Amino acid sequence: MVRTRHVSIRACASPLDFPRVGIIVPRHGQSAVDRNRLKRRLREIIRQDVLPADRGLDLIVRAAPGAYAVPFAELRTEVTGLVRRLIG
Repeated sequence: MVRTRHVSIRACASPLDFPRVGIIVPRHGQSAVDRNRLKRRLREIIRQDVLPADRGLDLIVRAAPGAYAVPFAELRTEVTGLVRRLIG
């Protein structure tokens, strides 16, 4: 598992022929609208940047409380950097 201030990512080899991704966005005192917005942002980052480069890994992405206030570009940089570290 690797983490930054805003997200943590855990990976393991996928037993299937395709990657799977789980996204966890805890409440942290936020509204449903804010949680759904953060989930959509994380899904888009995964779809565009992570899945094309994935080598058969299952990923679990967990948002930290500070992730709600982070701009999209910074969140993208953190997630892609963490995935690069995991893939190695």
